[in-house]
Amino acid sequence: MSAPAHPRPHPAPTGTGGIDMRLPWWAVALPTLAFVLLLALILNPADARAGGDPALGHLVERIQQTITHHAR
Repeated sequence: MSAPAHPRPHPAPTGTGGIDMRLPWWAVALPTLAFVLLLALILNPADARAGGDPALGHLVERIQQTITHHAR
């Protein structure tokens, strides 16, 4: 007894130029939001000291000073 054969998928239309991939809106929005929030913390580390370790704030300030110093 043979196993049933699965039909082959239809080939991609040649007129469109390739595969049509669509992402849901949140697949772009969430990484963008995370990037913007992290960038805001780096640009203004004083806001990051609300209840955390002060050493982390000093580290972020040091990184910011290094970045701005090398950008000049």
